[in-house]
Amino acid sequence: MTATAVEIQQFSVRFGEFQALQEVNLSVPQGAFVAIVGPNGAGKSTLLKALLGLERGALRDGPTQVSGTVRVLGLPPRQVPPGWVGYVPQVKGFDRSFPALALEVVVSGLRRRWPFIITAQERKKAEAMLDKVGALALANRRLGRLSGGELQRVYLARSLIREPRLLLLDEPATGVDAVGEADLYRHLEAYQRETGATILMITHDWEAAQHHASAVLVLNRRVVGYGPPERVLCHECLSQAFGHVGHGHGLVLKGD
Repeated sequence: MTATAVEIQQFSVRFGEFQALQEVNLSVPQGAFVAIVGPNGAGKSTLLKALLGLERGALRDGPTQVSGTVRVLGLPPRQVPPGWVGYVPQVKGFDRSFPALALEVVVSGLRRRWPFIITAQERKKAEAMLDKVGALALANRRLGRLSGGELQRVYLARSLIREPRLLLLDEPATGVDAVGEADLYRHLEAYQRETGATILMITHDWEAAQHHASAVLVLNRRVVGYGPPERVLCHECLSQAFGHVGHGHGLVLKGD
């Protein structure tokens, strides 16, 4: 197993006339917790999808041009074995009005398809993972009855049930209250301590990036800055990426 979790070299993605990513270079060591920040349209979600092997013709309708190389755990993304990478999208794939139980959602991550019948072994493993993220009491509750924070924990359990080596999170704290957000980061950090997994997380919360990440990637189609939070979350980098630094959630910026 390679000592580098993610290696990206001169990676560019263009959708028709729109340049989503331009000549991105990034090397993420195993065990890192990287927060990805940048304005809307900066290519953050496109970058995560590229790590999932979805960059060619599957990101948007219309012609897609891709160049450069991407390696995930030493392999091209589409050659990474199932279960090595966990993903929590920003927009959840299940309709909350669908009569599904939280336990079924978690087991679907184990099977990679919908579980119409759950075995005793699958139930035991799913309940153990729900327990690990503080959501065992939600196992037999329908999705429509879950709060934002509860739903996020269920999806986190779903992404972790195969014990991935790399976890990709697209704004995981969206719609979650302060207590739920604190729980989310506590569970992520506990999982990382137990497994040595690598985490890449898109966030608009600079303060969360400062306090929870070992490194921050500031992205606006190209890499604006990458390194320790105390060096990268500075006025110069954030101004270059956002054009202003007026919504830093109380973050005291270096250089201000």
